[in-house]
Amino acid sequence: MTNRIIIAGGGTGGHIFPAIAIANAILKREPNTEILFVGAKGKMEMEKVPQAGFKIEGLDIAGFNRSSLIKNIGLPLKLVKSFMQVKRIFKKFQPTAVIGVGGYSSFPVLRFAQSKGIASFIHESNSFAGKANIMLGKKATKIFVASDGMGKFFPAGKILVTGNPVRSVISQNNPGREEGIKFFGLDPAKKTVLSLGGSLGAKSINEALDKDLETFEQNNLQLIWQTGKPYAARGKERSAGKNNVWVGDFISRMEYAYAAADMVISRSGAMAIAELCVMKKAVIFVPFPYAAEGHQTVNAQSLVNKNAGIMIKDSEAFERLVPAVMDLSKNESKQQELIGNISKLGITNADEIIAKEILASI
Repeated sequence: MTNRIIIAGGGTGGHIFPAIAIANAILKREPNTEILFVGAKGKMEMEKVPQAGFKIEGLDIAGFNRSSLIKNIGLPLKLVKSFMQVKRIFKKFQPTAVIGVGGYSSFPVLRFAQSKGIASFIHESNSFAGKANIMLGKKATKIFVASDGMGKFFPAGKILVTGNPVRSVISQNNPGREEGIKFFGLDPAKKTVLSLGGSLGAKSINEALDKDLETFEQNNLQLIWQTGKPYAARGKERSAGKNNVWVGDFISRMEYAYAAADMVISRSGAMAIAELCVMKKAVIFVPFPYAAEGHQTVNAQSLVNKNAGIMIKDSEAFERLVPAVMDLSKNESKQQELIGNISKLGITNADEIIAKEILASI
């Protein structure tokens, strides 16, 4: 019998890219498997999933807005509508299993599957579980987690520690540094800093770089600056005429960006960390302060405790970020220490472990 699997979730690259990695690992094991993604209309999965070669259905759903309660008025109606859409999708696709990767579109899909007795799996990428996943975990078939100590959120017997799936294009495709530098049209003789604000951009990182952009040239450094869409025009304007700065709202070939980078500035979402561990980079983390339950700060702190990263608070980034980059660029032994410690934490085959467990359980 052919397995038909729905993978639900999204909202950010941190949910979408591991989902795609899991889908590819399932197809590698069982090429006849039919896979359908379900996401939220208007979110980046509606673009990124088809680009990766998979079909996706969109739900009319929105998450709870923490900053503006008035915007939550239509939520119950949207939730009811999304359940009706999920019901139609299930009737047509007849899934044998569903996988939730986080993001609010995963909730109605897994909840419906559980009500019908269909095998449901959760991948929780963070060290602090999201509320929807905690609710769904009680009836889930199996729960894949990135780190130890998740028994406080989920039934212990259902947990399997797998690490976080890293895109195969990153874990298995390793261009050399010169190739990476050339891809961005930069100079191989200069040290290069890669700045990642997450798939949606990071205001505090962007503003800090903007303020001190000239400092990079003064210190003979290059910058690959991923701004996110909201800051792209301003970033392009600021870097005009600067040969040592590459600016773009999104980096489609991350393997080249990692290859080019001697140092990295990054948010500390679980997937960003997983990739940076695998790629063995010296990193300055600026956690997103409004992440649910402060999980990005928890993620970054656990690396700082292992001397595998440096952390600067979002509120202090404007003053402290670029000076910290300059200090690190001049401290070769500190860079090597960070690289040595972060590389011990890299897991390259989480997607294969998850795929094997799912296929064995259905």
